[in-house]
Order: sequence, then structure tokens, then C-alpha cells
Amino acid sequence: MDSQTSQPSQAPQSPHTFQVDLRGLVDLLSHHLYSSPKVYLRELLQNAVDAITARRAEQPDAPATVRLYAENGALRVEDSGVGLTESDVHNLLATIGRSSKRSDGLESARSDFLGQFGIGLLACFVVAERIRVVSRSARTPDAAPVQWTAADDGSYTVRTLPHEARTEPGTTVHLVARAGAGEWLSEERVLSLARDFGSLLPYDVRVGDEVIADLPAPWDRPWPSPATRRVALARHCHDLFGFTPLDSIDLDVPLAGIRGVAYVLPSAVSPAQRAGHRVHLKGMLLTERAEQLLPDWAFFVRCVLDTDSLRPTASRESLYEDETLAAVREALGERIRTWLTGLAAGDPERLAAFLSVHYLGVKSLARHDKEMLRTMLPWLPFETTDGRLSLEEFAQRHPVVHFTRTVEEYRQVAPIASAQGIGVINGGYTYDSELIEALPSVRPGTAVSELDADTVTAHLDAVDPAEELALSAFLAAARARLDPLGCDVALRAFHPLSVPALHLDDRAARHEQARAEAEEQADDLWAGILGSLRGSAPRARLVLNHLNPLIRRISSLGDPELIGTATESLYGQALLMAQRPLRPADSALLNRAFIGLLEWATHTDPGKDDRR
Repeated sequence: MDSQTSQPSQAPQSPHTFQVDLRGLVDLLSHHLYSSPKVYLRELLQNAVDAITARRAEQPDAPATVRLYAENGALRVEDSGVGLTESDVHNLLATIGRSSKRSDGLESARSDFLGQFGIGLLACFVVAERIRVVSRSARTPDAAPVQWTAADDGSYTVRTLPHEARTEPGTTVHLVARAGAGEWLSEERVLSLARDFGSLLPYDVRVGDEVIADLPAPWDRPWPSPATRRVALARHCHDLFGFTPLDSIDLDVPLAGIRGVAYVLPSAVSPAQRAGHRVHLKGMLLTERAEQLLPDWAFFVRCVLDTDSLRPTASRESLYEDETLAAVREALGERIRTWLTGLAAGDPERLAAFLSVHYLGVKSLARHDKEMLRTMLPWLPFETTDGRLSLEEFAQRHPVVHFTRTVEEYRQVAPIASAQGIGVINGGYTYDSELIEALPSVRPGTAVSELDADTVTAHLDAVDPAEELALSAFLAAARARLDPLGCDVALRAFHPLSVPALHLDDRAARHEQARAEAEEQADDLWAGILGSLRGSAPRARLVLNHLNPLIRRISSLGDPELIGTATESLYGQALLMAQRPLRPADSALLNRAFIGLLEWATHTDPGKDDRR
């Protein structure tokens, strides 16, 4: 039999429809999509505002009012919007995921609306066990008012009402609080949430008799003077964010439909701290925690703005990452950059006050922006052997800009390098070494060089060969004692005289030292592998100062053991002066040297009388 004829016939199957467990969906919304039950009020305001927008698209002179009344665990929200017919109720309110903004005649005007996902009214079930909607259509004036009543178990009823039940077009939503959620529907809470969400809404929104909208926005209001405006914006910042700003920066991007202000923080913050910005979408507060609104380097400001171009996520509590948001982020960053360059050009005192707190943010920006680095050269502070200076000032003083990559290296060499006339910048702080290396690109002709142990040693005066030869036995004993620690000994003459010894190394020497320590502790296999990695990296060195009186006395000792103990003490003291972390071997050496010197100092020859 043919294999094809042996297959049973496949009868066509009818498609099935998804079944939705409303209580499960509400649980999903309340615990995963929405951050807090408070969003229910935003969804109610949003629906009312969108309904008014839809009606005014067809009737520009239509009333634009939203009224909220909270009493005894119940909430009533009335709007003068476009309203619904019985058919609209079945198609929109009872179909999860369908938004009126996708219905016929409204798709072209979708950008004028706040909600786009068709799940807004479900948010009310987070705080209410029953929702009742009474609506009358402005598009079909002859249609009777309709009532839709839904429970959180997924059941609903629809019925028409007498014409006198609602004489004017619009919609009224009635909520009854579920058990334990009555506080969310109290008048005090409703008023607070309405002010938070709706302060920039363009319509007449009230809770009872309290007006909610506070327009125009503080940054758009006419003020008698710039000083008055700064004071008003500072007050606005304190009310919103709880701090008084150092300054305010206007954020005006007309092509993106953005107006707002950035407030400069009065105290330093970590670059890793994610900033929370307040973003309003067409007047409605979208989120208080927008993190991706500004470039990462602008962590020193907090923003509040209104936009009509950015896309919200389904929860409408954050922004959708797309090309538009990327372009807005770049444009807002440019506004902050322009503010900085304006301060540099015309208000150095304010710039200095700003940089004293937020120089790290500007350094972060200057790493990738040569024009910003060029502008900020006279202002950005760096730690140097000449004090706290800008790169421009330091480069003017020194033909070669020497720098170290770590704070430890700087502490090693700074006192000695300064005494020898070598200028050094501490490049160990965040972004500093990158900026120093970029200096020649914005200041042609500037020589930049990383300072290492060889450079410092080369600037120290050599000792007369005859004198060094006379001390060869001393130097041999000192080198023999420090050789197991991977450290050489050199004799030089340098200032200041008070420094008896200087410990110098570089990253290559430290890496080789770490490799040697690991080799000692490894098994045979790993010891062989690590041994094969042994390089020709320079070893650390202890540079003894021939001009120091203590070194001269130690070098005159004839006892090799005592010379070794004294050398260990000098080595430990040099490590401590460089503020280097001590290895276990270094700590053991310091302890051994200290005990050895105590024993020598208190030693009494039994063949001689005690003498004082």
C-alpha cells in the first residue's frame, strides 16, 4: 500500500478563543505591571482626558471638565468627553486589550491620546471590587445613555437608561473599594494623587472644589525678572525633589515636543547612582523614575519635563527605548553641555561653584567630547605636586606633563619628584588619566608622559663612584637581605634630606612580584606554568639617600647582620611612607626588623660592666 494513502484524513479544526481569568489578570497587573495601586487614578484621569480630546477633535468648543468626588470608600469620576454608545461599550469596555484610540476615525489622531493599550480601566480592579460606568455619546446624540457594570470575577452587565439619567454627553465612572483598599479612595488620597498626576493637564480638572491643574508650568510662566524666575524654580524643585538646586537648566526641544527644566544637585553623587526624572506625557505624569532620559554623564541633574513624542511602555510607568528616545537623550545632553560652556564663557563664579561639587560629571563628559575638554581646561581641578590646578595651568608650568595611573604611585613619587623639580599629576582618580592622555589632542605641542620608577631614579643625583665603591660591602649586605623580597637596592643623593629611603616600583614590577608569590604557593603543575611566564620586568627598588645622616651612620656599620636588620627597617618605613598596602611577607619583615633592632639596642656584653 502506498505510504501516502495509509495516513488518516485530517479534518479541519475550528479555531478556539482564548479564555481570560480576570482575577488572575488583575493580580498580574497589580503585582507585576504596575508598581503601585495608585496608578488606578492615573488611568481614570487618562481615560477622561482622552475622551475630552476625542470630543474636541470634532467639536472644538465642547466643554473640557473632569470632576472627582470621593466619599465613604467610593469614588465618582465625571468627564465631558466623547462618551459611549451601547455598541461602544461592548466593543471597548468589555474587550480586554482593545483601545478606543484604535477605533474608526481616531487612528489618525492617535498621537493626541495618552492611552494606547486598552487595559487602563482594568487598573481600577486593583483597588475596587466593582466598576460602574454611565455614559452618553456626543457622536450619537439621540442614543440613550448606557450603563456598564463589571465585577472582579469577570462578569458584567450592560443596559440602556432613560434619557434623563444623563442629559449631557460624557462619562461617569463609579468605583466601590474592595476590602482593605478603602484608603486609596479616600478624599485626601485622591486629592494628593490627582495633584501629582494631573498638575500639567490642559483641562479643568478638580477634586471636589479643588483645582488640580497648575498651568502654565513653572518653566513656561512669565516672571518679572531672571532672579525671580530662579527663586520660583528653586521652590518648585524643592517641592518636587526635596532639595534646593545649585542652578536650573532650561530643556526646550521643540522638534521633539519637549519643555521642562533640569535642576542641578547641590551635593555630589556617585556616577553609578541612577537618577530618577519626572516625565509628563501630554500633561499627565508618566513616571517619577525615568532613568534613561539623559546621557550617563549627566548624573548631576534631576529633570522634570512634559513631552508629546516619547512612547510609554504598556504600564505607562517608563519610557520605551527607541530611536526617538535616543535622539531626545542626545538633544537634552546638548542643552546641558551648552549651559556648561555658557557658564565658562560668561559666569566663572557660578561655574567654579558647580565644579567644586560636580567636577566628576564634567570630566566624564570631557573624556568623549574634545570641545568640552578644551572649554573646561582652565577649570577642571587635578591633584598635582604644585597643588590643586587645572591641566592648562599645569601644562604652562612644566614642559613635560608627567602623571601616574594610580594614587599609590603618586604618593610614592610626589614628595621626591617635587623636590627634584619634576611636576607630576595624580591620574589615579576616576577619568583623570584618560583626560591627561587626551591633553595633546586639544593642546597641540604638549608632551605627556607616564611617570615610572626609572624616570624618577634618573632624576636623582648619582653618588661619587669612589664613595659608592667604598660602600660596596654595605650595599652587598643590604641587597642580599632584600633580594628574597624581589627588591633591589640603589644609592642616590636627593632632596629632601629628611627622607632616608624611597621605595619605587611600577605595575610591571608588581605583576612580576604577584606572579612569583603565586608560583611559590602553587603545586608542581601550576608552578611550572607560572615559572614559564617569568618575564624580564624590572624589580622594585629601595633607593637609599646618601645625603641623609641616618643612611651615612648605617652604611658605616661593620656587622652584616645588623646592616640587614637596618635595611629591612628602612624598607618597611619606605612602604609605609608610600601608603602601600602591606603583603603578609612585608608585615612579617617589619615585625622581625623591629624586634631585631630592640634586641640590638638592649643587648649587653656579659664581659663588660653595665654603663650608662
